[in-house]
Amino acid sequence: MVDLSERLEQMKAMIDAGKYFTINRARQFGKTTTLKALERFLENDYTVISLDFQMVSYADFEKEESFVKALSREILDALEGDCIIPPDIKEELEAFASGREKTGTLSELFRCLSRWCRQSEKKIVLMVDEADSASNNQVFLDFLALLRGYYINRDKKPAFQSVILAGVYDVKNLKRKIAADGGERRNSPWNVAADFLVEMSFSAKDIEGMLSDYERDYETGMDIPEMSRMIYDYTEGYPFLVSGLCKLLDEQVAGSAEFPDKGSAWSKAGLLEAVNILLREKNTLFDSIIEKLEVYPELKEMIYLLLFQGQSIVYNPDDDVIGLALMFGLVKIKGASVCVANRIFETRLYNFFLTAPQVQGSDMYRAVALDKNQFIENGHLNIRLILEKFVRHFDDLYGDQDQTFYEEDGRRHFLLYLRPIINGSGNYYIEAQTRNKERTDVIIDYGGEQSVVELKVWRGDAYHKRGEKQLLEYLEHILHHFFEGIHDRNFGDIFRCSVKSLITSAFIFTFLHSKYFLRIISGLLSKWKML
Repeated sequence: MVDLSERLEQMKAMIDAGKYFTINRARQFGKTTTLKALERFLENDYTVISLDFQMVSYADFEKEESFVKALSREILDALEGDCIIPPDIKEELEAFASGREKTGTLSELFRCLSRWCRQSEKKIVLMVDEADSASNNQVFLDFLALLRGYYINRDKKPAFQSVILAGVYDVKNLKRKIAADGGERRNSPWNVAADFLVEMSFSAKDIEGMLSDYERDYETGMDIPEMSRMIYDYTEGYPFLVSGLCKLLDEQVAGSAEFPDKGSAWSKAGLLEAVNILLREKNTLFDSIIEKLEVYPELKEMIYLLLFQGQSIVYNPDDDVIGLALMFGLVKIKGASVCVANRIFETRLYNFFLTAPQVQGSDMYRAVALDKNQFIENGHLNIRLILEKFVRHFDDLYGDQDQTFYEEDGRRHFLLYLRPIINGSGNYYIEAQTRNKERTDVIIDYGGEQSVVELKVWRGDAYHKRGEKQLLEYLEHILHHFFEGIHDRNFGDIFRCSVKSLITSAFIFTFLHSKYFLRIISGLLSKWKML
């Protein structure tokens, strides 16, 4: 497990300072795990009331009276067995929970909680997980308003030392959720919350620490820094994905026919196998992503443009669609631009768009599905043959059409052709790792080998030369990191056992007017004298 102590220290510092704040991250981002760890971390210094609004039913949110009953009941349950609630406060909470308290309003409940804060030997911290699951948001907004009121007036009326709300929706964005769910529309009063700047995604260093603990137990002989880097490259530290890949490597990849032990599993080839398994899974995270695309058509359109156009979308904090994509964890901000959050999401989203029934029924998909096995030779992907056949099929299907093509058309048609060939055994993603941060089109992982395919519209020799330069810079970046790792070791041995780490094929694929033309760059790797 990743060491959370530094993050917990940062959150405790906010609590010590009396901050109210929200933890808003996408599904499966470790919010609940972090809250449980924080509760244990605080237990010696604070009385912690830890609630989960998923335990409150739809009916409980319909009316204020029912919400007061449910909230009182959850508070009592959270502290059951502990002798920290003053007897008079406990008796009053029990009256609210049972409905015996005739004036069962939120304001009366908060007066009770304020008296508890005055009497308590330890300051009280309230934590609410899944805070945005409130079905009747008007009641929830009233709850927030009272938290805010007591926060503002806590110099006169005792209040919670800190309140932490966790969920996907930032409370300031709940007006969007209200509009989607129905009900009274009103801006959230939760404007007292401090900015929560604690990084919750895992760094490569975090992953390295976790793998070091694993290695002490199992002695696999893995290259810990390299495995950590590769896992981070695929996940960008998204906690669910990091944990999922490690779990798959340990439980499914290790012990399989191709990877008979843990030593062989914890390798690049083993990781690629784990990635392929994960991409085929149906889990709550991927289900949530697809659901959001269906619920928000404008979000689906933006993701489609990001994937298939490849153009830069400039970050605009006032753009509601970008805000949605960030809130749901689909994208991240890199520099001043919006990009898909990680390779795993990118590939899963490509698969979502490319496996739609209307797409699989297209002539291009059917053309490759009939003879896809010819492209695999002794476990290796024959990239040259794929490109040659693709040009031929494309020319047969679309060569006579007099229309303008864009790079997005090329990428879409090529990935549509590629997917049934590598389906289940490989994956593809878009990279942005040239020296000047330009975008390389398609990186294909198959059988432990990587191939680079660059797609360009033919706009003359000058544009074509720029495309060659872009590809060369990407290869230089890859080879630089490869040789950094082997400078003090025997190259021949490393090449034989780690040839999968090299870029094995490099192509620039161009098209003129409505037809594609193929140019295979010969002798490209000879530019590096070490080869």
